Amino acid sequence: MKRLVSILVLSLSLPSVALDLPQPTPVGTTAPARSTGFQEKEALLDAWITAQMAGQGLPGMSVGLVHDGQLVWAKGYGYSDTEKKTPASPATIYRMASVTKTFTATAIMQLRDAGKLGLDDPVSKYLPWFKVSSRFSDAPAITLRHLLTHTSGLPREAAFPYWTDNAFPTLEEIKATLPGQEAIFPTETRWKYSNLGFALAGEVIAAVSGEPYEHYIRTHILEPLGMASSSMALPEAQLSRLATGYGQRQPNGSRVTRPFTDCRGITPAANLSSTVEDLAKYLAFQMSDGTVGGKVILKASTLKEMHRVQWIQQDWQSGWGLGFSVTHLGGKAYVGHIGILSGYRTAISFLPDEKAGVIVLSNADDGQPSFYLRQVFALLGGTLKAAPVQAPVPQVDQAWVRFTGRYCNFWGESDVRILDGNLVLVDPEADEPLNGMIRLIPDGKDRFRIPVPDRLSYDSIGEAVTFENGPDGEVVRMKYGANYSQKVK
Repeated sequence: MKRLVSILVLSLSLPSVALDLPQPTPVGTTAPARSTGFQEKEALLDAWITAQMAGQGLPGMSVGLVHDGQLVWAKGYGYSDTEKKTPASPATIYRMASVTKTFTATAIMQLRDAGKLGLDDPVSKYLPWFKVSSRFSDAPAITLRHLLTHTSGLPREAAFPYWTDNAFPTLEEIKATLPGQEAIFPTETRWKYSNLGFALAGEVIAAVSGEPYEHYIRTHILEPLGMASSSMALPEAQLSRLATGYGQRQPNGSRVTRPFTDCRGITPAANLSSTVEDLAKYLAFQMSDGTVGGKVILKASTLKEMHRVQWIQQDWQSGWGLGFSVTHLGGKAYVGHIGILSGYRTAISFLPDEKAGVIVLSNADDGQPSFYLRQVFALLGGTLKAAPVQAPVPQVDQAWVRFTGRYCNFWGESDVRILDGNLVLVDPEADEPLNGMIRLIPDGKDRFRIPVPDRLSYDSIGEAVTFENGPDGEVVRMKYGANYSQKVK
């Protein structure tokens, strides 16, 4: 546990007076019944996210948890606009960046299911103008499958410095310069991420369907899923709900405002705008049988095909499906995608077999959504395995409730909580709060002991922790050895 050396000190990196953040904004009031365990873990997650954002000085973030087709938990933290003090919420719109690619892949698979194209068809069959220079004369032709799995060997980008000057090319400009670009690797020999490849996939969608890419995505995916706040070309009417994008925090704590990015010809790779509430519908669909409102959006077998590894890395821990990354972690295969665009960092991830998914959207270049996403899974994921109303309730000594709260001393602050039937000490700033948690073992009236772990520890193992009362009988401080922390709330 960080900074817990010879005394029990659990510190936040900023004092409470510096936490210029509004209260988390919950979604709706129709959430399903929640177990005691869910509520306890939710409170811990809430405190952890707040502490982490304060320590990193992040402007805003919106987070959601999807399970069994429902958005079971969602909150906004901080601000979508720091100058206007507009709170972030699950309805805040963010620029989704490369999460867009999963929608492009979904559209390709729709057209495949309709018999209008084949994944192993050459790209040139649908885009006769598609030509790139290649040193590899015996390499197989680049197919649609290669585009969706990033195994085409194409350059990462079109021939323009748009990640430097924010001036994205049009499709016509991409087409005009494509013959001057060169394949980097032979087809099917390496995994190489390519925004250019997905821009081409978007144009295949337009060519095969006879509809502009943006129109196809809106009418065949967004509208059927009820994603009214999502778009490939952000409507002016929704601009007021768009989170302001910010650059990295400067040494003086300030952040510059990032300009709006229109990806133009790279739209199929990066131009989606969306919300936690809308993406919850998308993840629910990805983990379903593909039918929404009685209409088949995509075959159930096709969804499974998209989530299945098509290309595996040499470490066998990660690979790529059709438009989605697949990562093996802790015995589970997580399917998802991250997004990086000027002023925004986003991530979606889901476990198809468990029908559980997490969405984290941030409006800062140093937002680190995957860092937060992992803890939503770690803290709340385990509470979803059984129906919340049927989950067994741990037996808790109700006298412990009076010990819970926040304690403060010279070194910082610490939380005492009830979690899974135990009284625990938690560091909200820990990267992994469950791993750094200390369980307090009852050892008499108002007295506990710190257990001896099966590992080296700098904690005050084996020592007593005593809660002391004031004249009115209320707990006023927590004492460990000769040291103590005052209860502040």
